[in-house]
Amino acid sequence: MSFRKPFRAVPIVPGQRYRKARKGKAKSQRQFYLALASIAAVTAVIIIGMYFYYRPSAPAAYAQQSQMTGPDVFACKVSRITDGDTLGCSDGTRVRLNAVAARETDGTCSPGHPCPTATAEEATDMLRELASGQTLQCRQTGTSYGREAAICINEDGVEINCAMVRSGTALIWPKFASENPICVY
Repeated sequence: MSFRKPFRAVPIVPGQRYRKARKGKAKSQRQFYLALASIAAVTAVIIIGMYFYYRPSAPAAYAQQSQMTGPDVFACKVSRITDGDTLGCSDGTRVRLNAVAARETDGTCSPGHPCPTATAEEATDMLRELASGQTLQCRQTGTSYGREAAICINEDGVEINCAMVRSGTALIWPKFASENPICVY
């Protein structure tokens, strides 16, 4: 019996298989990095698009969004500012800003009330800046010592209650904010 090699139709070239594997690996890495770059580009476009879509625009846009409706909404042409959380309307209505606590005109804070660090004059000046001479849209939330407790929006569409708190001249009064939240208009 003679020893014969098995028949092979294709001649074997040593090392060729390993070279092909390396080429294939480089190609798959290139494809992976290309896919990764494509995903990063699409993500960046989405983030930039969301920024431009959701960013606030001019104050007029706020005014359009902040229209109050309902039977408890009234207009107040501001004729005077009493202190940092009370104003008077030209029709004689007195308005107490809902869920807002500012110092009294003498600089004190009533017992049990939140007490901001800002002075009474600073709070009064801020309310004057936000509301003086404007016609406000107010939503009545209750009454307080003969005054209408309300959430009010000025002609620029700014919610005055919220603006007073954000300015640091007044504090949010959690007891009343839980009943009728501010900073929602």
